[in-house]
Amino acid sequence: MKKTERVRQVVSGPVAETDLKQQVEKGWKLVALEWEREVESAEEPLPVEVPFGLRVSPDTQRLEEDPNERETLFQMMELIVQEGSYTRIATELNRRGCRTREGVRWTPVSVFEMLPRLIEVGPHLFRSEEWEKRKQQSAAR
Repeated sequence: MKKTERVRQVVSGPVAETDLKQQVEKGWKLVALEWEREVESAEEPLPVEVPFGLRVSPDTQRLEEDPNERETLFQMMELIVQEGSYTRIATELNRRGCRTREGVRWTPVSVFEMLPRLIEVGPHLFRSEEWEKRKQQSAAR
């Protein structure tokens, strides 16, 4: 059984025709060329999505909590703890007036897509004083 061997050769100057002929004589076949050049570019920051529950501070130097989104995270977490389905959670968030970052109503899919963020922020929410207050209020009902 034959296998294909590939080698990437870094070049620091022009490639001479004799170099190509030598490689062909050794049994190599040219299959690709990769070109690069330096260009002037405007120093634009890479587009990075700010995690739900946070926003860019007015000084644009850091992230800070977004109170509305943080409240939505708390409510979403409460509904998940109550073992609600994604459909029930979306319906309840919409009934309470919560909206996505884009300002649209929550759907079961948009709730599901928040799970990685909830997993990330969950330990912080569960340790907060606010969570303890909500837990006590919920138990009193």
